[in-house]
Formats: sequence, C-alpha cells, structure tokens
Amino acid sequence: MTSALEAPPRVGPVGPATTSNQRAAALRLALRLYAGELGRTKVRSGAALVLPALGNICVSYLPPLLVGQLVGLLAAGEPGTAALITPYVLGFLAAMLAGEALWRAGIHFLNRTEADGISRLHTRGMEALLAKDAAFFHENFAGSLTKRVLSFAQQYENFVDALMFRVVGQLLPLGFASVVLWRYDPLLVVVLLGMIAATAVLVTPLIRRRQALVDAREAAWARLSGHVADTMANMDAVRTHAAEPREAAEHLRRLTELRRLTLRAWDYHNLRIDTLVAPLSVATAVAGLLLALGAARGDGGPGVEAVVVTVAYFGQATQILFQFNQTYRQLERSLTEAAQFTELLLTGPTVLDPPSPQPLAAGPRDVRLDGVRFAYPGHTTPLFDGLDLTVADGERVGLVGHSGGGKTTITRLLLRMMDVGGGRILVGGQDIAALSQADLRSLIAYVPQDPVMFHRTLRENIAFGRPGAGAAEIREAAAAAHVLEFVDGLPEGFDTLVGERGVKLSGGQRQRVAIARAILRDAPILLLDEATSALDSESEAHIQRAVWTLMAGRTSIVVAHRLSTVAGMDRLVVLDRGAVVEEGPHAALLARGGRYAQLWNRQSGGFLA
Repeated sequence: MTSALEAPPRVGPVGPATTSNQRAAALRLALRLYAGELGRTKVRSGAALVLPALGNICVSYLPPLLVGQLVGLLAAGEPGTAALITPYVLGFLAAMLAGEALWRAGIHFLNRTEADGISRLHTRGMEALLAKDAAFFHENFAGSLTKRVLSFAQQYENFVDALMFRVVGQLLPLGFASVVLWRYDPLLVVVLLGMIAATAVLVTPLIRRRQALVDAREAAWARLSGHVADTMANMDAVRTHAAEPREAAEHLRRLTELRRLTLRAWDYHNLRIDTLVAPLSVATAVAGLLLALGAARGDGGPGVEAVVVTVAYFGQATQILFQFNQTYRQLERSLTEAAQFTELLLTGPTVLDPPSPQPLAAGPRDVRLDGVRFAYPGHTTPLFDGLDLTVADGERVGLVGHSGGGKTTITRLLLRMMDVGGGRILVGGQDIAALSQADLRSLIAYVPQDPVMFHRTLRENIAFGRPGAGAAEIREAAAAAHVLEFVDGLPEGFDTLVGERGVKLSGGQRQRVAIARAILRDAPILLLDEATSALDSESEAHIQRAVWTLMAGRTSIVVAHRLSTVAGMDRLVVLDRGAVVEEGPHAALLARGGRYAQLWNRQSGGFLA
C-alpha cells in the first residue's frame, strides 16, 4: 500500500505535547485523505455532489422565479385566465418533479461513494496501525486507538454529507440566484456577496477560537475513553484493590474537564449565531431599499417580479448563512475527529524495514549478538554496551540472572520489537536489520511470560501462528502441550471462546495454549520467556517434556528465573546489568562456584530469592 497513510510528514511526537502546527498538519492530512477517497471515483463522486445541488435549484429557486413572473404579469394588468396560469403551474410541477429525480439520483451515487470510502478508510486505518511498532502501542490506550481508527472511517460519511448538502448543495444554487438577480440589478448581487463576505469576516475569528476549544475537547474525550477502556480491561485489579471509588473519582475528574470544554465550545457556537444577525439584517434592508428606489424611478427598473424573486432568494441566502454554523460545525467535527487518528500518523515507526530487504538465505539458524549497544528511551545509561553473545545452530541456551539484567530485552531485540543503538544481531549470518520484519519473525516461535490470547476460539488461538493448519495438526500440537487435559471441560471444546485476553482460562492454561501455538508454528528458532512460570509442578513436568521435544534440532533461547527449568540446557548464560558474567553448562558452573552457583544456592522453591 502506497498512500499518505504510509509516509506522513514527520513533524515530531504526538500526544499531550502536540503543537498547533502538528494539529494543523493532522487536519490537512485528514482532509487530503478524505479528498483522495472522493477523487478515486471522480464521475460518481461528482454526480453525488452536483445532482442534489441541481435538484435544490429546481425545488427552491425555480419556483420563486416562476411565481415572480406570474405575479409580475398579473400586476401589469394581464387577465388571470387559465391559459396564462396553466404554463406556470405546469412549470412549477415540472421543476418539483425534476428536483426530486435529481435528488434521488444524487443520493444513489452518494450511498455508494460513502460506503466504498468508509470500507477503504477502515482498511487503510487498520493497516496503518498494524504497521506501528511495539513502542507505539505501549504509549497509547487500546480503547483510545479503537475509537480513533473507527471515527477516522465513520466521519468520512459526515464529511461528504456536509460537502454535498451544505456546501456544493448550497453554493451552486447561490450562483444561479446571482445570475438571476444580476438581470434585475447588479447592485443586488453586490449586496448579496457583501452580506456573505461580512459574515465571513465577523465569524472567522470566532471559528478559530472555537477550533482550539474543539481540539481540547476531543483530546479530553480521548483521555476519558482511554481511562474507561483501561479500567474495564483491568477490572480484576480494581476489584482486588478495592479501588472502585478511586477509579470513579478519576472518571468524574476527567468528565468534569470534558464538560467544561464542551460548554465553552457551545458558548462560542451560540456567539457566532448572534454575530450573524447584524450583517443579514443590514443586507436585507439595503436590498429592499434598492428595489424601492428602482420602482420609484418608474423607468422600467425592478418591478413586482424582482421584488418577489429577490425576497425569496435573500431569504434562501439568509437561511444558508444561519446554517453556516451548523455546516462548519459538521465539517469541523468530522475533520477534527479524523485528525485525532491522523495525528498518530505524523510520526512513523522507529523500527522500519529496509528499502530493499534481503531474501532469507538457506542454511543454519545460529544467532549472534555482535557488539550490541542499547539504551531504553529516557535512560542515559545503556543497558548493553558492546554485548557479545553467540548461540550456535541447534544449540539450547538458557538466559538466567536477576531481573533487570537484560534477558527479556535480548528476546525483544532479536524479534525487532525495538532496534539496537549500535552493533549488530545476526541470524544465519544475516543482519536482522537487513531483513523484512515479517521474514525475520517467520523464523521464530515466541512464548512470552504473559501469553497473548485473542477473544476467539481456542482453535483459532492455537492456529494463530499457522492459520492454514488442519484440525489434526491443531489437536496434535494441543496434545503435546497438554491442552487436551482441559479441553473436554470447556463448553464447546476447541470452539470455545476464551474471552478477552483469555480471561476464561487460568494462567497455566494460557501458557499451555501459547506453547501449543509455538509447537504448531514449527519455526527453526525458539524463544521462551518464562514460558512455564504459571504452571503447577505436575503440569510443568509434562510441559517440560514437550518443550524439550520442541527444542530438538532448533536454536533455542530460554529465559528463566526458575533455574531448575534450564539446568539441562546445553549452555547457561548468566547476565547481570547487561553484561555476560558467566556461561557454561549447569554442572560446570556449579563446580566453578561463581555467580551462577550463588544463584542456585539462594533459590527457594525453584525461584530466585
């Protein structure tokens, strides 16, 4: 996909520190994306915009013209015969029927334009989110992201509706009205345009001020919805800490802020309506004076017909300008809500595929960290400063040590969830930064300490690593990971929904499902990060046998605090503050009496004390 969603202008971070320039850039990007959707089908989009406007001319502007002409004839002394009146009545009827037909045709094209655009924007928005790196999702609430990406697509409908009904649908008829009024007196057109210009001059400053208030209101709404989603997702923690009053108070605080900003925005909206009264009243009075002066001259100037038509057209223009507030508000809301999503696109991901990724080379799948340097954002002291580590093809290596030593960070760097600050990580002799992320991760089966479960069936969760797997393969992987032991107790077996984040399963059951997923993935490199920490001793014994079978012939890196789970590995690497302080087999490290032996002796119940 090549679009503005892929390569937005990089203007800096987003979020609470977003500047006015960045907000403006987000609005421009939203407008460009919406306009791009309209431009995909120019003929259909044009028909959707123009046909209703022509229908409006037929329904709202031709009838006053016909009535004005008829009244003018009658005022001139023409007898009101059926022969005189009938053509105007038929013309009136034809104008109404034509207007309805044009309107219905426009709606037909509009529905298809909007439906296709919404579908494409949904797809493109989801693709844009999927292209983000891990750091992005760590910094944004899932609920807020969900609201933003859905609004980005859905607000396209409101944007096109406002454009069709309130902009093109009104400006084109105003152009028709100007041509008609010019025939009577060019000064009437000058007054009409002056009324519009004066309204714009008076209202624009209020619009700009309200825009800032709307931006603040939308940001407050995003914070409120994010807090609600965060609270709902962690309801167990809220309950166990008796934190319901605290969370309710925080919700009320955010809601109060939203209410204050909403009321201020509404106040400016009402002020804009009040501001319109003066120019509209003055313009109407001046138009009436021009007509009166023309009639008083008695030189063939504007007559009764002109009075009827002018009053009708100025009434229409006045109504349009009063609706301008609503028009602007609809366009403003559509683009502002869309910009809540597009501002997330103003900074690209920090982990990028190379412009021309190397193809995966065949051969061994050894892993080598060569002089790796890495520091977490905001940390001045690097975690790794020239780390060297090699895992041979098919070797089973355990990473041990106290928390904070860098064990899990190595797995995340190998998966390219984040990039090294210096040095290289090589797989099979290839720098992983030269590979596409998809190719790299196709080589790795990863089981984290807190396995990720989708709110889908157990079968879909196991098969997530290999979607094309058959039922027999899924069952075989489930058997190897001892998932079958609890499947029969589920309401619908493998077709049971496991709940959001797998809440219907215990921690141990979720880890078994994650291991079954890794078994089914059948990748040449295996990463296990505390993969058996949530299992009881009996289940762990079963899973360990499955894991040892899984590791056979694979390059395996296992992070563990429970040292007994990695004692049988080919090699153990002891990490402390980002450095390798010891490495070797379990027996040799114990005999050495160094750091590993100290850790082993300090264990209590299999865990580091």
